[in-house]
Amino acid sequence: MSDLYSVPNAKWVAFLKNVMTAFDVFAPIRRDKFLDYELINDENIDLISIGIAKPVTPIKAFFFPIKENVVRKKENTKPRIILGVPACDLNSLNLMDKIFLDNEFLDLYYKFNRENAIIISTDCNEINESCHCTSYAGKPFAQKNYDLNISLAGDTVYLEPFSEKGKEFFEKNKNSDFTEISMLPNSIKNHREKITAELVAQNAELPELEKTRQLILQSDDEIWKKYAEKCVSCGACAVICPTCHCFLLIDKEKFEKVKNWDSCQYPSFERVAAGEDPLRKIWRRLKNRYECKFVHKPSMFDEIACVGCGRCIDTCIGKIDKNEIIIELSKAN
Repeated sequence: MSDLYSVPNAKWVAFLKNVMTAFDVFAPIRRDKFLDYELINDENIDLISIGIAKPVTPIKAFFFPIKENVVRKKENTKPRIILGVPACDLNSLNLMDKIFLDNEFLDLYYKFNRENAIIISTDCNEINESCHCTSYAGKPFAQKNYDLNISLAGDTVYLEPFSEKGKEFFEKNKNSDFTEISMLPNSIKNHREKITAELVAQNAELPELEKTRQLILQSDDEIWKKYAEKCVSCGACAVICPTCHCFLLIDKEKFEKVKNWDSCQYPSFERVAAGEDPLRKIWRRLKNRYECKFVHKPSMFDEIACVGCGRCIDTCIGKIDKNEIIIELSKAN
């Protein structure tokens, strides 16, 4: 049996409408200049935008929600299809799964959310200025952590079932509109190579991971103090990051407990008994974030905590550019 299929775009839309009866389907919709996931229905299904550089919301929000009650049981929860996931978000699951699916510290709610979803990834057919996945061994197309992948060429959708869950889902729902093929057309392969080359050229000054790690370890305090002057401690860089996972467990009435996103950039994040706070100063919080990404997480989990999506650059109120900091460190050494 082939692991590749083609289908006319109109028939693909009909396929989605059919599976919407059993699944909640989320897909990127462009509104003005913003691209983000929306629950798909008959009114907005024709507005799905695939292959555009990254939705605003990282995929972690589907599995590790902003707020989640961790006392109530999840019952009668409709399974979800998350469509149009970029490769950078797929790579973030390398770390997130190691943290939340660890047997010793298993997060049952994350596990349920992961198992209750079908991930349909898509090639990035364009990039923006902050994209830099190739700097950290990524590619602008899916390589792992997806159930199915779709690629577009003209009015044709090319679909690749990948995981066992993805293959089972497709076998159950496919119809005669899908045609088995032996390989992707050269136009898609060539475009993947073109986008990859653009990313490499765009980020030629960014050092690779191990060099970045050493630069951060060897950095003095002055560069962090310099960039921290523009930081307002809003925490946007952390909450928008697909690998940031800090949370508070908040006690509510009637013994309810709610897991709520937290950020290392918030004041008092590390405050402990008697008011001690190692990260009281903004510049220390900024430096700590980079140490977490490039030093601590690789040491603890053998995974980098940056996938090069660039969301932290896009969302920063103070216009702090992560890549600018690392390039400045590189040029100074």
